[in-house]
Amino acid sequence: MKQEIPGNRFMLAGASILLICSTFMSSCSGRQSADILVAGGGTSGVAAGIQAARMGAKTVIVEENEWLGGMLTSAGVSATDGNYNLPGGIWGEFRKALVSHYGADSLLRTGWVSNILFEPSVGNSIFSSMAAAEPDLEVVHYAVVKAVHRRYDKWKVTVRKGDRLIRYSAKILIDATELGDIAAMCGAGYDIGMDSRLETGEDIAPGKANAIVQDLTYVAILKDFGIEVPVERPDGYDSLLYACACINQICAGTGREDPVWSCDKMLTYGRLPGDKYMINWPIYGNDYYVNLIEMDSEAREEALKQAKLKTLGFVYFINHELGYDNLALADDEYPTPDRLPFIPYYRESRRIRGKVRLTLNHITDPYGQSDNLYRTAVAVGDYPVDHHHSAYSGPESLPDLRFRPVPSFGLPLGTLVPEDTEGLIVAEKSISVTNLVNGATRLQPVVLQVGQAAGALGALAVRNGVKVSKVPVREVQNSLLEAGGYLLPYLDVPVSHPWFKSLQRIGATGIMKSTGKSQGWSNQTWFRAFEPASASDLSGLKELFPRIKYFPADSILTVGETVELIRTAASGYGIEINEATISGALSMISSGNVQDPERPVLRGEAALLIDMILDPFNKFPVDLNGSFQEPPLRESR
Repeated sequence: MKQEIPGNRFMLAGASILLICSTFMSSCSGRQSADILVAGGGTSGVAAGIQAARMGAKTVIVEENEWLGGMLTSAGVSATDGNYNLPGGIWGEFRKALVSHYGADSLLRTGWVSNILFEPSVGNSIFSSMAAAEPDLEVVHYAVVKAVHRRYDKWKVTVRKGDRLIRYSAKILIDATELGDIAAMCGAGYDIGMDSRLETGEDIAPGKANAIVQDLTYVAILKDFGIEVPVERPDGYDSLLYACACINQICAGTGREDPVWSCDKMLTYGRLPGDKYMINWPIYGNDYYVNLIEMDSEAREEALKQAKLKTLGFVYFINHELGYDNLALADDEYPTPDRLPFIPYYRESRRIRGKVRLTLNHITDPYGQSDNLYRTAVAVGDYPVDHHHSAYSGPESLPDLRFRPVPSFGLPLGTLVPEDTEGLIVAEKSISVTNLVNGATRLQPVVLQVGQAAGALGALAVRNGVKVSKVPVREVQNSLLEAGGYLLPYLDVPVSHPWFKSLQRIGATGIMKSTGKSQGWSNQTWFRAFEPASASDLSGLKELFPRIKYFPADSILTVGETVELIRTAASGYGIEINEATISGALSMISSGNVQDPERPVLRGEAALLIDMILDPFNKFPVDLNGSFQEPPLRESR
């Protein structure tokens, strides 16, 4: 369903705020300026702020509550999904910090839903420490953006903090809110709910668009107190809502299909360190359906009371009906009156209409599309398409989107850039993807990387003094590579490998292509770096060097043939081949100083040679659609 928010009411709201400031000056601070203002200190917001500050941009994060980390912390989803074998960038830093805190990687494998589980309070402590370490980053807690407008190529942002208003002037605005509220306030176009297959070309999408979003969840963090702890029965409690959450006698009399999981299995699903349990259970558990995206703050708060009751009822069911009377809401996690998280886990929000939109077809067949979005990738994901709709009750027949396998994928930069709103970058779950793809991009490690890419993009726009949409794709990608991030999800060459950056760069040119597959629960992409390279593996050179004078027949290439092929690719385009560069590249692929030009070259070695000698990644820039721009090379006469 296509929905756009009228701009007039936000203009009126902004005017009202300014009037309040002029009338009650004692409640308003003076103007403050920043290069970048990040609205929301959630999973993507904290990453955006840290990355932008590290790149020298004066950055402010405005966050509604006292914690940083969003769904990973404030929402209690402290069991990460996916990217276990792709620990790049700030996601990798966060993971290392968790290992350091708990003492070993194995001590994070406390539950069976994830390999990385932790207490939410620990996650907040880590993110807060990371943010505090950046001198160019300021975090404003207990603050909400109330109005925005753009004037003279800057954003004027009014923030309410307690009983006072702060007025910021910022060059770049990043929407890292949970529901894409800032993009709506800025007048950016967006979609809500399921797309039609007629529009997206995704064969498993419904035939007609609708406004149905995924269930949200108020997660509960339970603690084993070691003694009987009574739990209060919440208003409106109905045990039948939860009867078949796990195998038990109550379910046996309902006539429903028998549950698959035992009750112990249900609890250990999200077991955390510290004898705690993350309760985020979709099967007759605490998922709750409501589409509150377009509601105002008061209506949202009222709607979420019912979501909280659903979770409190489930906690009572576990404690009272199932006999786990030693388990109750943890008293050392959330400083909230009800001990529930600050916010619910929102699985879906507005999705902006961006410069590009990532569809399921781009993921399943990245090389077969009219646009080459993989060339512009700035983040990676390897989780299947996973949608939660078990709590929805309505007339529509919804597609089965539980753990649909896909290859791992790269997320294109253009999904962060609104189609029609300059100076705004969108992060979190509001990026320009289809409803189906959101089921794979909404996961925590991906969203952390989205935020890091948003921060890099904003910092480069400030540094270069250009519009966000004019920041070169390759500059953003290079910044992320320097920060240890992935562009493409190659499993065979990790961040620590000396070939890592070269393979990422060559993969992002399309000169050499990867192989994606799904195997059980594992969604994978392989560069096949350690397989012998054939001439056809390097056929992508022809697109960049169409007048290549020499190309061998399709057979396994030797090291010497590969170097000669690179020489001929460069010869007609005025690229000087430096013999020292060739020797340096060869030394990186050979054992010691022994170089055998007659031995077969591996695919990873070929990529390294192409990258180091020709540097096509930087010499051939691409636009947001992945098309090569006019190359800065001239054919020699």
